[in-house]
Amino acid sequence: MAFGGFEQKGNTSPMAEINMVPLIDVMLVLLVIFIITAPLLTHAVKIDLPRTTADSTPPAPNKIEFSIDQAGALFWNGEPVDKATAVTRMQEASQQQPQPELHLRADRDTKYQVIAEVMAEAAKAGLGKIGFVSDPNVQDAAATPQR
Repeated sequence: MAFGGFEQKGNTSPMAEINMVPLIDVMLVLLVIFIITAPLLTHAVKIDLPRTTADSTPPAPNKIEFSIDQAGALFWNGEPVDKATAVTRMQEASQQQPQPELHLRADRDTKYQVIAEVMAEAAKAGLGKIGFVSDPNVQDAAATPQR
């Protein structure tokens, strides 16, 4: 806000005009910057790109939901199976193209030995994509601090 001059006598009321000089200076600097940079934005390098025909993307591989409950019972896509049937189904699945993913779900209290045996059988059958499925929303009672 601008006030009157330095003289003590005379009109001491505030000056009501806005000082436009700094505003004009800033606008002129911005104008010069835009004038200089505008031609650089439209400059393009001319190159001759090769042309190809793109094949369609391969379909997403099927997934196999393989579950193991607390007692060690095996389930293939929700259907109960025994160990021999699971092994033959794994061998059949490994022959498919694209090879399906094996999503392994195990109960919290399942023995690790059962899980390791299933993973070993899947590897022997030739299934290369094995994933573990867990529930991130469930918290372990032993991991939560007691108050």
